[in-house]
Amino acid sequence: MSLVEPGNPAQLSARVSEAFADRFGRPPSVVGRAPGRVNLIGEHTDYNGGRCLPVALPHATYAACATRDDGVLRIASAGFDEPWEGRLSELAAGRVTGWAAYAAGVVWALGDDGLGLPGLDVQLDSTVPVGGGLSSSAAVECAVAVAVAALAGASLDDTLRQRLLSACIRAESEMAGAPTGGMDQAIALFAAPGTALLLDFGAGSRTPVSLPLHDSGVAVLVVNTGVSHALTDGSYGDRRAECNRAAELLGVRELSEATGWDGLSDDVLVRRTRHVLTENERVRSVVAALGTGDWGSVGRTFVESHASMRDDFEISCAELDVTVDAAVEAGALGARMTGGGFGGSAVALVPEERVDAVRRAVDTAYAGQGWKAPTYLVATPGDAAATVR
Repeated sequence: MSLVEPGNPAQLSARVSEAFADRFGRPPSVVGRAPGRVNLIGEHTDYNGGRCLPVALPHATYAACATRDDGVLRIASAGFDEPWEGRLSELAAGRVTGWAAYAAGVVWALGDDGLGLPGLDVQLDSTVPVGGGLSSSAAVECAVAVAVAALAGASLDDTLRQRLLSACIRAESEMAGAPTGGMDQAIALFAAPGTALLLDFGAGSRTPVSLPLHDSGVAVLVVNTGVSHALTDGSYGDRRAECNRAAELLGVRELSEATGWDGLSDDVLVRRTRHVLTENERVRSVVAALGTGDWGSVGRTFVESHASMRDDFEISCAELDVTVDAAVEAGALGARMTGGGFGGSAVALVPEERVDAVRRAVDTAYAGQGWKAPTYLVATPGDAAATVR
């Protein structure tokens, strides 16, 4: 039962700083840190003007940075062998592809917003699983963003965080080509320890929601199926296009503004709309249940959410379905796939004394299918992106 540890922030900051010095021949001036996230409830609602409830993970990405004076951008990562290099003047939407697009996209977007630098060296390291649906890309973006802001001499207040949020969304949607809705970047930049963050994209609001897990004897267990999850392969974009089409036919600006789906004749669009509208209500239900400490209700709503994503939104897969079923049978209060779908991770709400039993049950279920065992991490709500050096 492989458990992915978040690592010690001071040690990880020192490690990425050492790697920077080894590669670039000088110490970094700043290290930015930004967390991954797990979304408790509210999937594919952000870009539909709806609600979601993400939590920042203790697992994070670290970006060691220092300026240059020659207009060159160099990006290296502990997770990839080949570094990327280019000129800042040549950056444009879609001009950088692959893993480096997320970091380069932030530098490009911030330059457009007036936080430009004369050149930059970047070294990345991370404990956020890549491809696990836990927002490893937004963690890169936000770690680079807070580092660049510090190098530009900007003060990291809420106003600046909002500017960084916009730049990171542009980096992902315009440079990397992943049409995400902003949930991942918002939780990375505005998280607080011990809380989830209720995001209402229709109202444009962010509301902390207390998540007293340990005091309640409950753990949030994340199960990474190992099925690679990519938001740039077209399927995510297909769902967004379907939602946009449904909203157009229903005469609303965003799908979450609809009051039902009776005006739709296409069965696919009916099911997509039903998921978005019922998922928004499930977010509301979970927030209310957390307020009264009704963890059983939260767990049941998790199960309902997974069924909706499996049947109406069609973004689950066999590994996610098996994970959810095995976790619940072994004593989880509830479980659901989390993130964009088509692989990635599931999240289970588990009494602390049942965590090992749930992990054993999921491992056994995978072995029975002939699949490689998944990996696990425990989500304790962490802090927002900031510089750590």
